[in-house]
Amino acid sequence: MLHGKHIVLGVTGGIAAYKIASLASMLKKQAADVTVIMTQNATNFINPITFETLTGNKCLVDTFDRNFKHSVEHVSLAKQTDIFMIAPASANVIAKAAHGLADDMLTTTLLACECPKIIAPAMNTRMYRNPVVQDNLKLLTHYGMEVITPATGYLACGDTGEGKMPEPELLCEYILKALKPKDMKDLKVLVTAGPTREKLDPVRYLSNHSSGKMGYAIARSAMMRGAQVTLVTGKTNLTPPMAVHTLEITSASDMASAVKACAGEQDIIIKAAAVADYRPKYTSDEKMKKSDADLTIELERTEDILGFLGAHKKEGQFLCGFSMETENMLENSQKKLEKKNLDLIVANNVKQQGAGFGCDTNIVTLISPKESVQLPLQSKEEVADHLLDYILEHRIK
Repeated sequence: MLHGKHIVLGVTGGIAAYKIASLASMLKKQAADVTVIMTQNATNFINPITFETLTGNKCLVDTFDRNFKHSVEHVSLAKQTDIFMIAPASANVIAKAAHGLADDMLTTTLLACECPKIIAPAMNTRMYRNPVVQDNLKLLTHYGMEVITPATGYLACGDTGEGKMPEPELLCEYILKALKPKDMKDLKVLVTAGPTREKLDPVRYLSNHSSGKMGYAIARSAMMRGAQVTLVTGKTNLTPPMAVHTLEITSASDMASAVKACAGEQDIIIKAAAVADYRPKYTSDEKMKKSDADLTIELERTEDILGFLGAHKKEGQFLCGFSMETENMLENSQKKLEKKNLDLIVANNVKQQGAGFGCDTNIVTLISPKESVQLPLQSKEEVADHLLDYILEHRIK
């Protein structure tokens, strides 16, 4: 994903500096060209040789290092940089960046860069909450830099609170987001994902095998491309994508209420959730005791959320559904497209290897009123991007 991209990681003096080795490795594995610049204090926490080994590039510390090509190092580096992230960012470097001070290799390069800049503060809770630090962070935002809100947790100093640097995986997501073209900027997108659970008693419920991976991939891709994303999700083992407004629900009724509450303001709605078609007609407040006799559970229909959305679709709104079949996939999906007034339906056959519940790949066919387009076996992230490409190309603007 990052082939041809030059990323600079600025590392300052904090215990979290050691985590940036993992981030550098992640970026390198995605074919990025990574250069690490360290403050002198940062070298007390991790050796520059570590970064040189991981990135294949010289780790820069000294502004006046004579062992370099004949160029003004911080200026030449700044010209080729696509994204500049400082992580961990100490209170000291935050103050320098906010006021344009440039007294070392890191701050001089930062000042010379015109690319997007991301700052990940990491420090003691009291330092982070200090009004001076907060004012400096506001200044960075004012100057167009993205400031990542620190995590809350146990800190190296023994305190518990704000100031913890996010994990490398999340920092990598911020970099990917910053580099992704924003072709969905200002669009509001609603995505549903995961299974619903229909209660039998306090112990048992009816559900399905949906992992939520497809819906989460769509929500993440739309967010990366600049959309304002709302994710309505059933219970999963997944972490919701960053910068996505996530609403967790349990039952089909819960999902119907959540979707109806925000559907009217959406430009695009993608219903990827596996919603129960039936629920127990009667539920028990106490655990149902087993007996020697067979048990019959009477079921009733749940609300057809997709049908409701199709019947109440506003002008210009694009409505996409999913159709998971085991036989007659194209025929059944085409009927569903027409019956529910959809603009697009994503069909797949769970019996096909690589397209079932829980896996990281999918094989889908995009069916619209005019055509059907079959996509090859690919990751769910790739399916999500192809789906959004198709929607952007065919939606009425």
